[in-house]
Amino acid sequence: MINHKAIRALYPQVVTIDESTGSFDENGNLVEIDMDAVDAWVDPDAHKHKRFAEYPSIHEQLDMLYHDKINNTNTWQTAIEAVKNKYPKG
Repeated sequence: MINHKAIRALYPQVVTIDESTGSFDENGNLVEIDMDAVDAWVDPDAHKHKRFAEYPSIHEQLDMLYHDKINNTNTWQTAIEAVKNKYPKG
């Protein structure tokens, strides 16, 4: 499977990607793709997707904030920091 996001990041002139015929610019010209570079590309936003999947729901976060305010605790901050530390930027 071809990594479309990597191709678009590395080759911004590409407007069409067809797995059987290749990648093309807006004029229909074939764009030579270095698949080693594509395979080595790391999504700079990967941490965001991983964090989103592990953060508590908004409902749970609001409940944490409410109880933190009443009890003078930091459960919300602790929960969020744990996810951020698990999936750091870069």
